[in-house]
Formats: sequence, structure tokens, C-alpha cells
Amino acid sequence: MLDVRPLEIADVREIRPARHRDERGFFSETWNRKSWADAGIDLDFVQDNHSLSARAGVLRGLHYQVGAAAQDKLVRVTRGSVFDVAVDIRCSSPTFGRWVGCTLSAEEWNQLLVPKGFAHGFLTLVPDTEVVYKVSAPYSAADERAIRFDDPALAIAWPMVPGELTIAERDRNAPAMADAELFA
Repeated sequence: MLDVRPLEIADVREIRPARHRDERGFFSETWNRKSWADAGIDLDFVQDNHSLSARAGVLRGLHYQVGAAAQDKLVRVTRGSVFDVAVDIRCSSPTFGRWVGCTLSAEEWNQLLVPKGFAHGFLTLVPDTEVVYKVSAPYSAADERAIRFDDPALAIAWPMVPGELTIAERDRNAPAMADAELFA
């Protein structure tokens, strides 16, 4: 059974696949095209990505791709936990400029579906956190964009203070949303 819950921005959904436990551990079908299509999520994923963050306070994002390279993402945590954020960057959307956040963890076994037209990022909450996500278009360096994680216009309530964060230089130097290439 698949539990799908829309968040405050309905296009972003938290998903909990069933976990079948026994004395050996558990089994879970984390993606099944037909089952998910029956639940109203009909996507064709073409690439899986996997990241490891060695310590708490690693912030990755806010990332997205534009044009034909725009991606839907299905994000899950296989070890540890993250605060995962999606920012609506669709200029014509009634929720343009708003963000939603959700804690994802291996323990909760929840996933976040981030559709095209959203910038995405996450903050690791514990050391040795592994994040695995599917995307609906291959990575394209030419089409990759980012928005600054601490843009005051977004006012994202990251659960750690910036002085404690580990951030890549490209993310630290990303433009504010007002200066970024957005979706129509």
C-alpha cells in the first residue's frame, strides 16, 4: 500500500511506501511505475543519484534544471535524516516563491516528490546520512541552476544556524531568487 500525502503546496507530496517486516528485517517496494501511476503519480524516471554526507549540517541546494532538462525528483533517505525543502519557482503558480519542508529519515521511510518547477535542497540532521533520489531527466551541467539557500525573500527556516553549516562554494555563491532563471 502506498500512502501519498500532499504538503502545504499540493504539488509536493510526501510518500510512504509499505514496509513488510519479519525476523530477517524488512522488504519495501520504493518505486513501482504501475502502482504509483494508479496512485496518480505517472512519471518516467531515468537516473538514480546517491549522496553521502559525513556530518550533520551539510546543506545541498537549492538546485534545479531548466528547459528540457527540468527534473521531477523522488527523494528518500536510506540512512540518517534530512530536512528536505522544495521552493516553488513557477512564476505563474499561486504558490510562487513559497517553500515547504519535510523531515525525511530512514526510520520513517518517507519520501518526497518534488515536481519540475521547484528548486530543491536538503540539510543533513545527523552524521553519515545517505540520500537516494530518482530524477525524470538526466543531469545537464548546461541547464543546472541554483538559488541561494539563505535568500531573505524565501526565509526558509532551516533547523540549524548558518555558522554550523557545510556548504559547497557554488551553493554559497548562488544568486537570490530575484536574480535567478525561473519557470514561466
